[in-house]
Amino acid sequence: MVRPAIRGVARKRLFATHAASIPRNYPSITPPYATLIQNLEHIRNVLTRPLTLAEKILYSHLHDPISGLGNGGRIRGEAYLQLKPERVAMQDASAHLQFMSAGLARCAVPTSIHCDHLIQASEGAKADLERSIISNQEVFDFLESAARKYGIEFWRPGSGIIHQIVLENYAAPGMLMLASYKNSHTPNAGGLGMLAIGVGGADAVDAMTGTPWELKAPQIVGVHLTGNLSGWATTKDLILHLAGRLTVRGGTGRIIEYFGPGVHSQSCTGLATIANMGAEVGATTSTFPYTSNMQSYLHATGRGPVAQAADEAAAKGFLSADEGAEYDEILEINLSDLEPTINGPFTPDLATPLSRFGAFVKEQGWKDELSAGLIGSCTNSSYEDMTRVADLARQAKAAGLTAKIPFLCTPGSEQIRATMERDSVTSTLQDVGAVVLANACGPCIGQWKRDDKKGEENAILTSFNRNFRSRNDGNRQTMNFLASPTIVTAMAFSGSLSFNPMTDSLTLDSGKPFKFSPPSGQDLPLTGFTPGDTSCYPLPTPAPQSDAEVVIQKDSKRLELLEPFTSPFSDGNLELPSLKVLMRVRGKCTTDHISAAGPWLKYKGHLTNISENLRKLFDRFFCGEVNVAFDHDAPGGITETDTIPNVAKRFKAKNQSWALVVDDNYGEGSAREHAALQPRFYGCNLIVARSFARIHETNLKKQGVLPLWFSDKADYSRIGSCDVIQTIGLANLLQGQLDTIIKLKVTNRRGETFEIPTKHTMSTDQIKWLRAGSALNYIRSQMQSQ
Repeated sequence: MVRPAIRGVARKRLFATHAASIPRNYPSITPPYATLIQNLEHIRNVLTRPLTLAEKILYSHLHDPISGLGNGGRIRGEAYLQLKPERVAMQDASAHLQFMSAGLARCAVPTSIHCDHLIQASEGAKADLERSIISNQEVFDFLESAARKYGIEFWRPGSGIIHQIVLENYAAPGMLMLASYKNSHTPNAGGLGMLAIGVGGADAVDAMTGTPWELKAPQIVGVHLTGNLSGWATTKDLILHLAGRLTVRGGTGRIIEYFGPGVHSQSCTGLATIANMGAEVGATTSTFPYTSNMQSYLHATGRGPVAQAADEAAAKGFLSADEGAEYDEILEINLSDLEPTINGPFTPDLATPLSRFGAFVKEQGWKDELSAGLIGSCTNSSYEDMTRVADLARQAKAAGLTAKIPFLCTPGSEQIRATMERDSVTSTLQDVGAVVLANACGPCIGQWKRDDKKGEENAILTSFNRNFRSRNDGNRQTMNFLASPTIVTAMAFSGSLSFNPMTDSLTLDSGKPFKFSPPSGQDLPLTGFTPGDTSCYPLPTPAPQSDAEVVIQKDSKRLELLEPFTSPFSDGNLELPSLKVLMRVRGKCTTDHISAAGPWLKYKGHLTNISENLRKLFDRFFCGEVNVAFDHDAPGGITETDTIPNVAKRFKAKNQSWALVVDDNYGEGSAREHAALQPRFYGCNLIVARSFARIHETNLKKQGVLPLWFSDKADYSRIGSCDVIQTIGLANLLQGQLDTIIKLKVTNRRGETFEIPTKHTMSTDQIKWLRAGSALNYIRSQMQSQ
């Protein structure tokens, strides 16, 4: 099924202009369209068929566009692509520390670093930011000093959430960029028609060192949008609806490419919301053809030259799919049929239309009450989002209503915060009881100092993107339901889970009924954005200062230089050493489960300390206990139970390599790299799964952990805690035989042995990482040999 491409974008009158624009280096934020289009011509000589937009962007960024696709043939889902990203964004210390160990003097591509994870939400923006800067000063000093040494743009604490800053400052149609650490929502920048991909720090180091970055060519899912959103429906409801259709696994190994007339009627930031939550279905990233609304957004955010270059590239057909392009699957969505949707609890793909949500609550036997409403985050903190909720706040204030529950708002960036304040959006929200938090991730990632409802079952409604257990407030009993900011806001005035603002009324103190009207907002501010506190912003493309000292305090508990992992093959044996199974993990296991966030985030620059949280939230297979593992080789020949980190540390102390047996979609959720670093640090060499989430599987490979897939998923139940695993056939793979079938010889605790066939997804380069002990080890060896 195919659709005609849109070849150009007509200019339209711009009603919003950018006020007091920050300094910019336009060449560094403008894709090299002439080179990309020339590269694409080489590709067309190999692939003599129409291309999707995602293919155009990917293939034009091949490290070797002439021979990078070989002789063509089957590419999607089969070939490994060697790519040259144009930009990298980093969150906090992890990627920085890995780049430092590579030994280079500067980054090969423009790079930025952002301080959005360490600001805890408690009292409000000013107090929270001041307290967090004091408590995290040594980390911020390290980041700033490292940025100065290597010529990296440093966005200070309070500047905003990385994904919003990238959209406002760096994103550009047709660009390919990477962002590292906990960056599964990097695809947010796809709202500007690019491919933005979340990766681990080791992947980011590839781009930062000029090493080709490898990606298995994704399949392309086309989503054809027709009709128009109306009433209470928003782009958030579109992606919540799609998550229900695709499930958390439906986008794995795929790029979602939207097309059709319904795309062109959406704001740029509305498209970013859709792309942001593509991560919830496991998609590699999401993208859209260049639209006039993208053009307007670029002008409004002070990037007119980028818009002009994109206009020219679009006129040449680069920024949309070719007519006749084929997709691996096409989904049809009529926006006119969409209604508000609420997803959850505990998983982002349990989608319920608002009209049926009240009945769903009753069927489940939940209390019909909300304990808090939270809006903002990287998913929904645009000017359009905030003006829509302000419209509801004005309606409520006129009727004499205030929020019945704690109502928290997180602006996405200093630019959004300042513009909200100037245009009285902030005061409008505060007038009805809202608390405006700092420009940071805050409660969305667990940085929420919540003093009520500890250990109690309760329900919160948020406009965030992720709602796994314990994620927001550390309470496993908190049910987080995802909705649009407008639905969250309206329901904050009712305090009820079953309230439907489309049909239901609230009773005023006078006894009269009050019903909200569908809210309206503004895509862009009519008087332009204001940057706010410009001291938060970096100078564009700063020159590296090689004599700058990177500040790490002696005996720091927060920062630690990384020691290279050793290779398990250093003795010449190309099979893994005998591995003890630490545990078999049951059901959903996200990176939140593997490496919890919240208070642990302060240690993410210190691998030894953060590793103490390893799998503290895992449910053990046998009886559902949390953070419990067996040690069958305890002193005296007895079996002991202990915490997962303690058993792992015992294995490490005995030089006992170990393995994990895990369920489907292992490692879904955040891209946080520590979920791979921590088990590797304690001696994990193998994880065998029913299936893996894409980013986490790659992160494991980068750190030297071998991920294998059960050929028969039923074999998952045949391996138990403290069984011994030996690999058979790995030596052939390490010697370059990619078609090798690796078998696992299992010796259970009764002494019985049997073999289980597995599948691998290793590429030629990934084999080199495994053999070296990690990708960084391999990169370092290559740098030293030059």
